[in-house]
Amino acid sequence: MITHDRAYEVLRAAQETGADFAELFMEDTRANNITVTRGEVEDAASSHRHGAGIRVFAGIRTAYAYTADTSRGALLETARAAAAAIRGDGGTCAPFSPRDCRVIPRIPFADVRNDRRVKIARDAYDGAAGYSSEIVQAMTDCIDVDSDILVCNTEGVFARDRRCRMRLFVRAVASDGKSTQTGHEGPGYGMGFEGFDRIDAADVGKRAAECAVTMLHAPECPAASLPVVIDGGFGGVIFHEACGHSLEATSVSRGNSEFCGKLGMKVAADCVSAVDDGTMPGEWGSLRIDDEGTPTRRNLLIEHGILRGYLVDRLGGLRMNMPVTGSSRRQNYTYAPTSRMTNTFILPGEDDDDAMIADCPEGLYAKSMGGGSVNPLTGEFNFSVSECYWIRDGKILTPVRGATLIGRGTQVIARIDRVGKTMTMGQGMCGSISGSIPTNVGQPRIRVSELTIGGKGGNL
Repeated sequence: MITHDRAYEVLRAAQETGADFAELFMEDTRANNITVTRGEVEDAASSHRHGAGIRVFAGIRTAYAYTADTSRGALLETARAAAAAIRGDGGTCAPFSPRDCRVIPRIPFADVRNDRRVKIARDAYDGAAGYSSEIVQAMTDCIDVDSDILVCNTEGVFARDRRCRMRLFVRAVASDGKSTQTGHEGPGYGMGFEGFDRIDAADVGKRAAECAVTMLHAPECPAASLPVVIDGGFGGVIFHEACGHSLEATSVSRGNSEFCGKLGMKVAADCVSAVDDGTMPGEWGSLRIDDEGTPTRRNLLIEHGILRGYLVDRLGGLRMNMPVTGSSRRQNYTYAPTSRMTNTFILPGEDDDDAMIADCPEGLYAKSMGGGSVNPLTGEFNFSVSECYWIRDGKILTPVRGATLIGRGTQVIARIDRVGKTMTMGQGMCGSISGSIPTNVGQPRIRVSELTIGGKGGNL
């Protein structure tokens, strides 16, 4: 992608005005996306993104510039553009210590004909559209992305990674002529085309349609403050959004997190332990090095209710006087990196899944979460529930729709009183100041002893 001599020349140019640290990030990404609607291919898109970003530091002052042209002249011009934004006392440029973390996928995407992608997307469409006559629309996407990454800097890092990811996304819409409901599924892995062997496309479509039809015939959810049982997999988005973002140095280093200054303090129930682990082979949120060239690792965030760590990138670490944790990420070369999550989940506990419902006189069972928003400073959140059921006398009474969960991150994790034995994860895209990145969210089934439930319904 670039020689050592050329990379050294670019980094030295970035230090011409006195930067004490300079970094070059290069990317070459190829992606494919087949979209099927109404049983036919609506879109077949392939893209190629290539470019570089250069970042300079003078203490905790930074500047970033990027270019789609990676010729020698363009890289030097970009380096000097970044350098022109700051002044400092200067720094050295250490000899490189090359590290190649690239892994060749078993089935590279470049070796796959589009008819195989089309079949997967059509199978998923047929699974959704064929589930019920009430499914009025279905759309499926078969997606694959192959990125070659290089990170080098003036501290001697010269690291390469190859990141392959694939995903099948299905959206199904059910209607009875008066109202509509939507179901969606989106399994994916951090591997080559062989990842599709792990996915039953028709079943993915069926599950999306089943959710849409179930919610179509559900009454509106009542508003209440009651126990809430939250399933594993994508249910972990609650921890990701309400707590995970507040543990990123992006927020903590600026004093914009409810977890500032609480290391070693009790912040959750004793049954809650949580980690962020970017090293898990083949997972959607995994990568071997982060976007600053630091090896990823398993970061313990909460241990039996005690806050043990944050997710720290280089800039956040300088502000907080803490070491980096392999948590620096960006959407692509047009973004400067910052601290982000990878695969973030609550660890398994000892409780029985069925007993969480059986021991609940009245409450809500959230089987699948939707979107939401959170304020990292206060931890206040608001999440929609895409599929949920009302519990009464320890049994599922009826599906309900239109439910929202409202609360604060610290409040929720302090009120978790049951944690199941089997952790599962769900795949999603997480947005922040460094763009949209693939992350896994996960947990076992958990129960929150009391949580505010928003809804428009009356008595059930």
